[in-house]
Amino acid sequence: MDAKFFKLLLLGGVVRFYFVRTSLASLISDRVEFATPLNSQKRMKEGIYLLDQGIDPYSGDLVHESPLVLKALSGLFLNFPQWLPIFYIVLDLLTGALLYNLSVRFVKQKLQKQRLERKNYAKDTEQLQYNDDDNYDIPELVLIAYLFNPLTVLSCIGLTSTVLSNLFLALFLYFLTNGLLLPCIVLLAFETVRSLYPIVLMAPLLLVFARRSIVGGVILSVLFAVACIIVAAASYLVMHSWTFLDGTLGFIFYFRDLQPNIGLFWYFFTEMFEHFRTMFLITFQLNATVLYLVPLSLKLRKEPLLLATVLVALMAVFQAYPSLGDVGFYLALLPLWKRCWKYMAHGFVVFTFFMVTLSMMGALWHLWIYAGSANANFYFGATLAFSTGQIFLITDLLFAHVKREFCLYNGQKIMIDGEEARILLK
Repeated sequence: MDAKFFKLLLLGGVVRFYFVRTSLASLISDRVEFATPLNSQKRMKEGIYLLDQGIDPYSGDLVHESPLVLKALSGLFLNFPQWLPIFYIVLDLLTGALLYNLSVRFVKQKLQKQRLERKNYAKDTEQLQYNDDDNYDIPELVLIAYLFNPLTVLSCIGLTSTVLSNLFLALFLYFLTNGLLLPCIVLLAFETVRSLYPIVLMAPLLLVFARRSIVGGVILSVLFAVACIIVAAASYLVMHSWTFLDGTLGFIFYFRDLQPNIGLFWYFFTEMFEHFRTMFLITFQLNATVLYLVPLSLKLRKEPLLLATVLVALMAVFQAYPSLGDVGFYLALLPLWKRCWKYMAHGFVVFTFFMVTLSMMGALWHLWIYAGSANANFYFGATLAFSTGQIFLITDLLFAHVKREFCLYNGQKIMIDGEEARILLK
């Protein structure tokens, strides 16, 4: 950590502190692109108040945050509400610092791996290899991509609990990169009981700690299950009731709130005939969890952090209640794969998708809800295009990784009959 790191961290805090004191903060806290039924600060505040009054916050259909989070933050919300913005800003800066440190560790691991494998690399692949400059450049890019991404900044000033989710995911990735098993399992169990979808991150955890060991994989899976049970039991001790399971995991799985968001669920289930709902519910949830898990785990078995990055990105696209804060988190991880950028062919397309759809969402929402001159199809069209842009980005990264791996060992130029061959990935 050099002086530049602390300057960037300070500047990121100043930016957040400036905007959190403006009217933009209250506007963002009500925007469906950032505040969902799961992460809304107003719903969390209501849940903390109900819990403080001895009323079960899950008896209605308003609160869906974990009881442990409600209990942990109750003192701050009830006694020091004026410090809430500072608290969220500090958590967001801590997330940035964790991403920076895991990036430093990641680059060192890559350099060590390259020293062992360099004798097998082709001669013209120097620009595809990590070098000593990446020890500084990549962590700095990751930090900048998180601290100054408008999506993460706005999510923070809106006081959404996505700030907490990003912190827990950053901690998990940090411990995963440093090879700390117990903290990884505890954090993953907590996030799984809290929001379901992080269960897919068991795949990179198994690849790191139980590679080529079926017995080790079974033991880790049992430890994870025990940790989930312990987290659920701790939540029960807070609530003295199991209603929180239906209010959190049940609410997510059965998708009970059709409030529009940037995801794909709400429009389909608004239009869905009731007798088809169960079938499509299972289909959508499988798509958001296990559908891509096995093929990606097999293909990226040597790159667990890339697997984790792709799985986090897929969660941000396909989960039931996504927000733009989730998107901002995985975008900050992309500089880790700087050496793949040479082969990413759709950068302009993805950038255009993001810029156009993000700018259109607010306008189409206003036309639909306030002006009454549009309908749900307009807004869903923008969110669908935004999800398509994210899929382009994820597949582009995967293809670029495969091309880089091929070229590292075979060279960037392959000659056939004296002519340079064109490499196509199909």
